[in-house]
Amino acid sequence: MINPKFKAMLSARSVIRELSEYATQRGEEIGYENVFDFSLGNPSVPVTEGYTRAVIDIHEQMEPVELHGYSPSLGNTKVRGIVAESLKKRFGIPYDTRHIFMTSGAAGALAHALRAVTVPGDEVLVFAPFFPEYIPYINETGANIKVVDADLENLQINWEALDKAMNEKVSAVLINSPNNPSGVVYSEETLVRLAGYLGECQDRYGHEIFLISDEPYREIVFDGGVVPYPSRYYDNTLSCYSFSKSLSLPGERIGYVAVNPKAVDADILAIIFGQISRGIGHNCPSSSVQLAVASVIEETSDLSVYETNRDLLYDCLTDLGVDVIKPAGTFYIFPKALGGDAAEFCRAALKYDLVLVPSDNFGVEGFFRMAYCLDTEKVERSIPVLRKFITEYKK
Repeated sequence: MINPKFKAMLSARSVIRELSEYATQRGEEIGYENVFDFSLGNPSVPVTEGYTRAVIDIHEQMEPVELHGYSPSLGNTKVRGIVAESLKKRFGIPYDTRHIFMTSGAAGALAHALRAVTVPGDEVLVFAPFFPEYIPYINETGANIKVVDADLENLQINWEALDKAMNEKVSAVLINSPNNPSGVVYSEETLVRLAGYLGECQDRYGHEIFLISDEPYREIVFDGGVVPYPSRYYDNTLSCYSFSKSLSLPGERIGYVAVNPKAVDADILAIIFGQISRGIGHNCPSSSVQLAVASVIEETSDLSVYETNRDLLYDCLTDLGVDVIKPAGTFYIFPKALGGDAAEFCRAALKYDLVLVPSDNFGVEGFFRMAYCLDTEKVERSIPVLRKFITEYKK
């Protein structure tokens, strides 16, 4: 018998993916260059030349059997050491090889982190707005997701709602900064306050509460800003990273979990992740990709295009009177939908071949997300269309 739980999930498919598929289909009808598809967060800038060169060199210079064999279950040991040294240098935290576990992207990192620090029946807190896939990521562990209502004024942490949601069943808190979908970055002040609060809760309930930090957009920050590193403020932190956005490598599926060396059981957590892999199959990411990213560990793609695109859209939206918080990072913007009904607003936009994502699945109502990881030329062409749509929608 086919598992009925997964059959039931077919009726709750990702709205983002459905809209992306619609945009592709519409593109076949009118030419994709005429569809302004802001649905999917797929990086639009090329990978670095250094990465390409590293891949070529690895394949030309290494023995094929060595290159294409299984990597160790915790990841290539040399690569883990390089990642640890890079993090140590950047953030001043004494990581070493035993604190790093290589994964198939941030999704794989979260899959391991969540299972390592929860048991069935536990609760994991997430802050709205949040990436919709957190729901299956968490619920499929046997733990339960619990959403902390958003502060709709600034889309930062709603402290009153957090205190209301916190209880003895909470074993982990999942954060995402810079945030998908809002582009908001948590300040150092926010992270210091969160660390102090979680420390108090650990004492109150008599058990660890882990902070799981989802960090695929860590390198995409604007206006000369800095993204504070959560592990610097709270010992029981697991940092989940992906090279998908920083190096424009989403299809290569490569990332890691970095365990704060001061965390409980820090020296064995990577080994525990290896045991978790036996049950979920997220093990042994590509050996060649591990080696390639290690060769360019300090590089990023040219991410400046995202700031250019943000400015174009933000200026247009604010000029039209749309209420929107200026993103401090990522390649997403999260304006309020005119009229308050995000689904209706986004349906209406489709008539203009503008593909926007309503906010309901992100844990808040009345907003929409635009993923502006597009060529700047296309964003520029979208501006008059966006102006026409919003102006006519107001009437």
